[in-house]
Amino acid sequence: MLSAKSLFQEIIDDDASFALFCSIAAGGESQGGWENARIAALVPPDERRLAPRIARHGADEDKHGRIFRALMRRRGLEPVPVPPDTDYTMLLERGGIGLSHDRLRGERPLTVADLVTYLSHSRVTEQRAAEQMALLRRHFADHPDIGRAVRMIADDEDNHLAYCHEELLRLARAGHGAAIQRTLRACALAEIRVYRDVSLAVMAHMGRILGWSRARAVLLAAGIHVVYAWERFAGWRRMVSLATPARRDPLGGPATTAPEYA
Repeated sequence: MLSAKSLFQEIIDDDASFALFCSIAAGGESQGGWENARIAALVPPDERRLAPRIARHGADEDKHGRIFRALMRRRGLEPVPVPPDTDYTMLLERGGIGLSHDRLRGERPLTVADLVTYLSHSRVTEQRAAEQMALLRRHFADHPDIGRAVRMIADDEDNHLAYCHEELLRLARAGHGAAIQRTLRACALAEIRVYRDVSLAVMAHMGRILGWSRARAVLLAAGIHVVYAWERFAGWRRMVSLATPARRDPLGGPATTAPEYA
């Protein structure tokens, strides 16, 4: 039976597909770590209280990259090149979502409007990350090889999403509500397109590695298009709502360390 659990089980059971999965994930997490570190360094003076939280966010992302690389080492695997059509963070930036890398490489302090852009982008992408990790946690939390990593990363993603809600609500109360809603909507609609394209690309690469039949590849692609159609019609709205999170000040402490793998 074709299910999310069986599909991912097939990917992690094969060395080549597992190396590609971990390489894609590690690359995206490491990129997120760099972006957050630069944002923390450029926070405007009036918002300096945010800097350690943004830095913690970046440290968590760096940690996740190390975890994925450690999972490969544990199986004697080396990272593989990430196909450009699977590079989620790069494609989001090319689509004009979030703060550009050119902006982050400079030394000019960010503005509050820039923080709205950053937090809105993070609110949308962390929703996706939290949902994906919740799925993996549901099916693989007790897996002997990846279970510990899945649990740790899933917990971090929940914290990141809660932090975005908390900070966007604070800025909304300060008078930026209309800008936040406009930016969230634009980010969400762009993200679901990028996610569809990346999902199709990842499944195509996995299918070639694992030797999937044409019928199976067509079925998976159709499923991705169905998800996109639902998200384009109504599902994007879950990415733009804001609510006080149950976890308060979730990034207020130091980052936890990555597990050590033999």
